[in-house]
Amino acid sequence: MMLMLIGAAYLVYVGVSLMLVSKSPPPGASTVRLAPATIRTVFLQGFFTNVLNPKVALFFLAFVPQFIDADASHKALAFLFLGVVFNCNGTLLNLLVAWCAAQTGAGLRGGKLTSWINRCIGGFFIYLGVRLVLEEPG
Repeated sequence: MMLMLIGAAYLVYVGVSLMLVSKSPPPGASTVRLAPATIRTVFLQGFFTNVLNPKVALFFLAFVPQFIDADASHKALAFLFLGVVFNCNGTLLNLLVAWCAAQTGAGLRGGKLTSWINRCIGGFFIYLGVRLVLEEPG
């Protein structure tokens, strides 16, 4: 019960903090600028993440062979072709998602919409905290 009250108080605190946050940082606060990563670094990180991820290999070994004809003369070539098609489609989709996220992030940075989103999320946290306090133990 005590842990639930602490959690509720924390939710209300975070909610009030979000509702009172100003658009500009407080005086004296320094903003840290990170150096942008090079395209080579981003590519290598993504490449090694996929190569070293066993789920990717298991996905291809489990699902791709179902789409290869059992009587095909070049099964390995068909497997590679389906892998290339999958990678091309995945790359196009991920580029679209990254572009949309960048456009959305640029549009939200420092605008009135950002403060309204913070207020709405803050109000939702306050609601959750109050609801947690009023929840009957079951």
